[in-house]
Amino acid sequence: MNESPKAVAPPTPLPSDVLSRYRQAGRASAAAAIPGHSENLTEDATGAAFFDVDNTLMRGASSFHFAVGLARRNYFSGREIVGFGVKQVKFVLSGSEDVEDMASATEAALSFVEGRPVTELERLGEEIFDESMVDKLIPGTLAIAQGHLDAGQQVWLVTATPVELATVIAKRLGLTGALGTVAEVRNGIYTGHLDGPPLHGLAKAEAIRAIAEREGLDLARCSAYSDSSNDIPMLSLVGNPVAVNPDSTLRAHARENDWKVRDFRRREQFKRFALPAASGAGGIAVGIAIGYASARARRSH
Repeated sequence: MNESPKAVAPPTPLPSDVLSRYRQAGRASAAAAIPGHSENLTEDATGAAFFDVDNTLMRGASSFHFAVGLARRNYFSGREIVGFGVKQVKFVLSGSEDVEDMASATEAALSFVEGRPVTELERLGEEIFDESMVDKLIPGTLAIAQGHLDAGQQVWLVTATPVELATVIAKRLGLTGALGTVAEVRNGIYTGHLDGPPLHGLAKAEAIRAIAEREGLDLARCSAYSDSSNDIPMLSLVGNPVAVNPDSTLRAHARENDWKVRDFRRREQFKRFALPAASGAGGIAVGIAIGYASARARRSH
């Protein structure tokens, strides 16, 4: 079913205290980001690409997939995981831009790891990614990311997912690093609360500004990719914004502003874009994801 484009309303001015909190979240995320591969990039030192994760690089919510993996390890009951899923769905469907609402939804996810050491969750993040997240990667988007790497550019994930999990995903895919929500940690242990607001909406744009300043990037030469109209501030910040699997509002905004649109949700487009691009990209993660997708397709027939 095709989505009906929605009218793109002008943004409502935000109070100065809310803007300040978005800036706080963005700067905190950039400060926590540790580049893992940028030292190897010499061909294009001022260009970079920024990718949203959920439904842009990966089908569904990465934090939910992680929670399911924890549930399989008896971190909590099936009833708790269902309750968490309901909260997340309600939050997403409401489209709330309220900072407190976003913080509440994010802390619902963090409650699962309260009292756990950061090192343990990083290890589990690697296990769960390999076990159940890699097959949810979107090959077409991965091929685009690999193209930026092949051009010698930095490639960053930008997501509301806790930065530790986002960093695991970035490392597994061979990307530069990740900008994510910063969770409160004391003595190496999660408290179950946020260290500032979640990285969402304007906070993503602020994080990109901060990392660009730190890394010496020229935003006019950078690219950004997202599926959500909530990320219009992030997309508007760079010279090459691209709507990937866009919601109806973002699709309309992209058309009005002559932004590129890439949609990998249809099987025909999957074949057209993902397979040829992956064959030339040389990315291990792309090949893995396509293998999983092909296996699922065979099983469905």
